[in-house]
Formats: sequence, C-alpha cells, structure tokens
Amino acid sequence: MGRAEVGTPKYLSNKMKAKGLQKLRWYCQMCQKQCRDENGFKCHTMSESHQRQLLLFADNSKRYIDDFSYQFAKGYMEILRRQFGTKRVNANKVYQEYIHDRDHVHMNGTRWVTLTGFVKWLGRTGQAIVDETEKGWFITYIDRSPETVEKEEKKKKKLKMDKNDEERRMEFIEKQAKLDKEKAGPSVDPVYSELVRESEEETLKLDLKLKSKAAVAVSVAEKVFKRPLDPGKNVSKKIKTDSRKTALDEIREQEELEREKRNRKDYWIAEDIIVKIMTKSLGEDFYKQKGVVREVVGKYVAIVKLLEGGKKLKIDQEHLETVIPAIGKQVKVVNGAYRGEIATLLSLNEKNFCVDIEISTGLLKGRKLCGVEYEDICKLNEQ
Repeated sequence: MGRAEVGTPKYLSNKMKAKGLQKLRWYCQMCQKQCRDENGFKCHTMSESHQRQLLLFADNSKRYIDDFSYQFAKGYMEILRRQFGTKRVNANKVYQEYIHDRDHVHMNGTRWVTLTGFVKWLGRTGQAIVDETEKGWFITYIDRSPETVEKEEKKKKKLKMDKNDEERRMEFIEKQAKLDKEKAGPSVDPVYSELVRESEEETLKLDLKLKSKAAVAVSVAEKVFKRPLDPGKNVSKKIKTDSRKTALDEIREQEELEREKRNRKDYWIAEDIIVKIMTKSLGEDFYKQKGVVREVVGKYVAIVKLLEGGKKLKIDQEHLETVIPAIGKQVKVVNGAYRGEIATLLSLNEKNFCVDIEISTGLLKGRKLCGVEYEDICKLNEQ
C-alpha cells in the first residue's frame, strides 16, 4: 500500500500518530526512520531501502558510528552550555532536554551504550566536571570560550600584580623597621643575681606603700633628669613624648597616601554590585530602582539588571548611586586606597556620611578601616 497523499485524512491521521517521541527500540538511525510499533519496525528492516543502508554501513561502520557519536556529543554539550551554563546539573535532566527534538541523533547509533558511559567519557576528555551521587550523575560544563579564557587571564594577572605590590610594601616596611632598630643600638639584657641573706636569722620585710600615679610620674622624671620637676608639667610632657609617632607609623601613613593617590579614580562602576538608578530620563518606572551590575562597558557605562522585573539597562555611572547595606553585610570598595577589596560593614555614621568596614578577603583580611565615605563602598550581590 502506498503512502497517503498530503492533505488527505489518512495523511493527517498518520501525522498525529507520529507526533512526539516514540520508543527508541523501533527507531532506525541509519535510515532516520521512527516506527510506531513492532510490526512496522519489522517491515522496515525487511525493506529494500534499509538493506541498502546496511550495505553502506558494512563498508565503513567505524566512520558512521564516529559521525553519529560526534553529532550526539555536540548536541548534548550545546544544550548543556546554552540552557545550564556552568551550573551543576543532573546529567539525565540534560539528556531529557536533548531528546525533545524528534530529529536528534539517538544513543543506540553511537559508541556509548548508556548515558553513564557517555558522562564518564566527558569527564575523561576534560569537557565537563562529573561526579556521582545518590541521585545519579551530575555534570558541570567547563567554559573554554576565548572571551572567558581572556577574562580569567586578566583576573589572574590583576591578582598577581596586587599581590606583588603588597609583598613589596611589606618587605619595605620590614626593612625600614630593621634599620630603625639598628639605629637605636644593641639592647642590653638585664643581669639577675641570686638573693643571699647576710644571716640566717635575718627576716625579709616588704614595704608595700602604694603611691599615686602622679607621684610615680614625678619620681621617674626626677631619676631621669636628676632634678626635681613640677608634677603637672612633666606628666603632660611625658605623655606627649610617648605619643610621638614611630618610624614604622610614618612609613605606613606614607604608604596609605600613595595607595590612595594610585587607586582614587573618576570611575567606580564594578561588576556584581547593587546600584540605584537616580535619573528620571528613563521614566518614572525606573526611578530609584535597584539593580545588579552585570557588565562594565569601558569605564563609565554599566549593564544593569533590575532586581524587580529582570530588565536590563545600559546606563552611565552619572545616573547611578551606591547602595549601603545593613550592618554585617558584604560590601565592595569601589574607589579609594582599597579599591576592589571585599569587606564587611561594621557600623554607620549617618552624621558624617561615612562607615566603618573590615576587609574580609585577601592579604589584608582583618584590617579595619574607619571613616570610609558612602561613595567609596557599595553593596555586594550575594546571590
């Protein structure tokens, strides 16, 4: 019996029956034909066209299997890259998305018998990160696109340069501290002698007469200057002398000034920070809306994805404002001496429009910064 003509009721009936996925065991990959039942598949295998395809397959079976395997792996990885990105996902879930296409290359035509074998092959060839759990095999796509590789290289280079600068700074401070110690001269260790009694019957008496702090300061001053001094004046002079800055403190202050001069820029936009739109030119719907900076174009323009609605806008930094989070949340230093550092917000000073933060990552972890202006920090996107 011949095929039903296009447009006839029989043709439409066959199309409706063939809609959707059919059983894999009744599919012929060589002929790319899907049969609806066992009898139809048996008739197809006995047909002349199928026999010709089998003869072609027998001449060079390896080439056909390799071609089917390549197409299957390419389609699977394309679904993984496009729909799931670098997220960790169940391998069977990706496979279910792949077979939604009726014209996909079936696994029975490839070199892999099961999905597990295919996933293990992806892990061995370094195309993805795979791991086995109680819920099955999970897979993570490895992005090796030129843009991603270049971005990672720039990030590593920047981290290396920052680390080298910090190491050089610490070496300079240690060197200056060592020179300051050498100028002060060698330290004399105290000499301790044994307590010897002149006679066994002699008793030891301790005179514990406590003196006031002012009297102690006066007595110390008399011993140093070899002459009596006025208590009020000399105590204040001694306190003033003790409060003088050391050479190490002066070096640190100089380093801070140089760091501030080097990192203070006229642009502050950075990725993964939450900003607020402060312009009405885009419409009232976007005014004072908050969003996440997904990409920085040049130095002054940002691609912002709104937190409400998910719309993306391309906007200049002049129309944006930093967002101050709650105390204890993560912030990013976007300008100033510690530009690029991740920190934790400790306190707010609303009167002076500044905050106190603590560096939470990197070599400077644990360093507290006081009096940082609102414009120099911004809330970090923690999602």
